[in-house]
Amino acid sequence: MSAEQLAGLSDLFVVAAVLLYVFAMVAFAIELAFGRARPDRSQAGQAVVKEPVTVGAAVDGTSASVTLPGGDGGAGERSLAGAGGGDAAAGKPSAGAARAGMVALGLAWLGWAAHLGAIATRGLAVDRWPWGNMYEFVVAICFAAVTAFLGTQLRHNVRFLGAFVMVTAALGLGVAVKIFYTAAGPVVPALNSYWIAIHVTAAIIASGLLTLAGVTGILYLVRGDGVSRLPARADLERVAHRAIVFAFPLWTFAVIAGALWADRAWGRYWGWDPKEVWSFITWVAYAAYLHARVTAGWRGRAATIVQLVAFGCLMFNLVGVNIFISGLHSYADVN
Repeated sequence: MSAEQLAGLSDLFVVAAVLLYVFAMVAFAIELAFGRARPDRSQAGQAVVKEPVTVGAAVDGTSASVTLPGGDGGAGERSLAGAGGGDAAAGKPSAGAARAGMVALGLAWLGWAAHLGAIATRGLAVDRWPWGNMYEFVVAICFAAVTAFLGTQLRHNVRFLGAFVMVTAALGLGVAVKIFYTAAGPVVPALNSYWIAIHVTAAIIASGLLTLAGVTGILYLVRGDGVSRLPARADLERVAHRAIVFAFPLWTFAVIAGALWADRAWGRYWGWDPKEVWSFITWVAYAAYLHARVTAGWRGRAATIVQLVAFGCLMFNLVGVNIFISGLHSYADVN
C-alpha cells in the first residue's frame, strides 16, 4: 500500500476506535447502573449495620426472647464487608448487568485493536515513530490510557472504571481529530532522532497511567457516602496510587531522557523552555503526592486533591503548553 493509502487507513481505524469506545462506554454504564451497589468502607474500615439481636429459648413452639439493641463494638453489629456484602442494603446485581460488563470488555478490546492499527498504519505511512506532532501524541496517550485500564483489568476487576476511561479515550480521540489533526508527513529536524523512541515513548506510557489515576481520583471525589454503585473510596484510592507508583519512575526517566536529547539537539541539558519547566513542575507535584503518603501518612481526600493538582499540571504540560506558550517545543502543528 502507498503512504497515502496507509494514512487514510489510519484515519479510518481512529474513527472505528472512537465508535467502539463509545459502544463500550454505554455497555459499561449499563453494568454500573444495574450492578450491585457497594457500601463505602474507606472511612471507618467497614460499613456497619446495627441490628437487634434476639436471645431466648423456644417454649411450646414460640420464642421467648429479649431484644438487645446493637451498640458500638457490640455483638449486634453486622459488617457489610462480611459474607453476602449486605445485599439487603446494597441490592442484588442483575444477570444482565454482568453480561453487559463482558460485552463492554469485548468492545473495549476491539477498540484497542483498532486504536493500535491506527498507530501502526500511521507509523508505516510516515516511516517514523508516529508521535511527532500533537495529533499523533494525543492519539498515543489515549491508547496508553486504554492499555493501562485493560492491563489492570487482566489482574484485578476494575470494570467500574470502564465507562469513564472509555469516554476519556473517545473524547481525546475526538479532540485529536477535530482540533489537532495533521496530515501524515515528515517532522521537523529536531524530532528526526532515535531519542523520540526513548523520551516520548516513556512520556506517553507514563501519561497513560497517570490519566488512569486521574480518572480514578475524580471518581473518588464524586463518590458519596454510604451505598453507591462505585467501589469504596479505599479501593479507588488504591487503584490510583498503584498507577502513580508505576508511572512516576517512567516520568522521571522521560524528564532525564529529554535533558539528554536537548543536549544533543541544542547543546544544553536545560534551558528553561516552557515544556521543560512544566515537565519538572509535574514531576515535583507527583513527587509531593508520593512523599506526603509515605512520610506524613496522607490518605483519602487530601492525598487525592494533591494527586489531581498534579494531574492538572500534567494535562497543561501535554496540551496547554503546546497551544498557549511558544518555545523550542512548539512543533505541535496547531494553528
